[in-house]
Amino acid sequence: MIEDAARGPSLTRSSPKLGASWSPRPRPGVVDVAVAVVAVGLGATVGISLTAETRTQFDGNGGIAIFAGNVTGLVGTYLALVMVLLVSRIPWVERVLGQDGLLRWHRRLAAWPILLIAAHAFLLTIGYAQAARSGILHEVGTLVSGFAYMAIATVAFVIMMLIGAVSVRAVRSRMKRESWWALHLFMYLALALAFAHEVVLGPSFVGHPLTRFVWSVAWAATAGVVIVCRFGIPIVRSVRHRLVVAEVRPEASGVVSIHLKGRHLDRLSVSGGQFFEWRFLRRGMWWQAHPFSVSATARSNAGSLRLTVKNVGDFTAALAAVPVGTRVAIEGPYGAFTAHAQRRQRVLLVAGGIGVTAVRGVLEDLPAGCEPVVVLRASDAGSLALGDEVAALVERHHGTVHELVGSREAVPVEAIGALVADLKERDAYVAGPEGFVEAVVEFLSRAGVPVKSIHSEIYAL
Repeated sequence: MIEDAARGPSLTRSSPKLGASWSPRPRPGVVDVAVAVVAVGLGATVGISLTAETRTQFDGNGGIAIFAGNVTGLVGTYLALVMVLLVSRIPWVERVLGQDGLLRWHRRLAAWPILLIAAHAFLLTIGYAQAARSGILHEVGTLVSGFAYMAIATVAFVIMMLIGAVSVRAVRSRMKRESWWALHLFMYLALALAFAHEVVLGPSFVGHPLTRFVWSVAWAATAGVVIVCRFGIPIVRSVRHRLVVAEVRPEASGVVSIHLKGRHLDRLSVSGGQFFEWRFLRRGMWWQAHPFSVSATARSNAGSLRLTVKNVGDFTAALAAVPVGTRVAIEGPYGAFTAHAQRRQRVLLVAGGIGVTAVRGVLEDLPAGCEPVVVLRASDAGSLALGDEVAALVERHHGTVHELVGSREAVPVEAIGALVADLKERDAYVAGPEGFVEAVVEFLSRAGVPVKSIHSEIYAL
C-alpha cells in the first residue's frame, strides 16, 4: 500500500466540482522516516537498559532477574508508547497505511508490551525476593507498600493486564464496540500512572538526569501527538464546518443515507472511499463515535456530505430516525482506500453489502479511461444499495456493472473470475465485511493479481 499511493502511474482526473478538494496525496517517505525513528528509539531504549547495570550487580542474589526485569519493563513501556502512536491517527502516516494497515500493525505488536510488562513485574518480584531471601508473596507486599509510586504503578499494571485480556479475539468479538473502545481509553491512564515509578525508581534514570530528560520528552511528545491528532484537530474541524443533518433517506432494506449540510465544505479535503468517525450530538448518541464511509462527497452531492449506513445494531438502527437539524462532530477523514492508490490504468471494484459506499466513493474520483468493472455482492436483491448511482458513474467511465446475488455457497467469490477476462491487468479495490474481503483478496492473489495492486477496506471492529 505504501508504494501504491505514491509510485503508481501518472493518471489524470477530472476537475473537482464546486471547488471541493481531494485529500492530500500520500507520501510513503514519511512512513519510512517514522519506522527509522521508532527503530532508533528501540535501540536506544535497550542501550540505556544495558548500560545502567554493573558487573557487581549481576553477582548478587537476584541480580540477573532484576536486570532482566528492568530491561523488559523499559522495552515493554516503549512499545506501549509505539502502540499508542499507531492508533493516534497521525495524518501523514494514516494517509499512507490507512486504518486497516495501522490496525494490522497494532494487532501484531499488541501482545509484546503486555507480555514484557508482565515479565517485568514477575522478574523484579523474583529478583528482589532472592536478594532479600524472602517469599514471593511477602516481597509483593514490600514492593507495593515500601517504594514510592509503586502503589499507583500496581494499579497501572492491573489496568494493562485487563486491557490485554479483553483484546483477545475470542473476548473482543463478544463485546460491544462502545464498551471495547471505552475500556481501551484506560490505557492512557495506565501509562500516565506508570511513568512516575519509572523515572523515580528505574536504574536507567536514577542518577542519570540526561536519560531521565530524554525519556520524559518522549512521553510528553507522545501525549502531545495524541492530544493534537485525536482531540485537537477533530474539535477544530467540527467547529469550523458545523455539520448538521439535512435529510435521512431510505436506500434499500435496512439501509439509509444521511445528508449533511455545513460551512466551508468546499475546503474539507476528502477523497471518495475515505471515512470519518461520526459523532451525532444528541441524547444517547453524543458519547459514541462510529466509522462510516463518505458515500458522496461535496463534489457530487450538491455541496453536502453523505454517509450511507446499514442497520447492524442499536446505534445504526437509531440513525434511521435521527432528527433533521442534529449537529454532527467529525474526526477524519481517514483511509487509504482512494483513487490515490491506483497503479494501473484499468480497475476492478468489488463491494460486499454496505461496502458499496466506499466503492461508490472511489468511482467518483477515478480518472478517465479506467474502464471500471464493478461487482456488487449481496445475499438478496433488496440489500443492494446505491445501485443506480454506481451504474451512472460506471457508464460515465465506459465500464460494466455486475450484480452477484445469493448465498455464499450459490455464488462463491470465484465467480468474479468469470466476469473479468483481464483480471491480472487491473487494480482491484475490495470493500465489505471482514470475511468477504479476506476471501476476495485471497482469490485475487491466487488469480495472479499482484499484492501491490489489491486495495481493501474492511467493515469491522
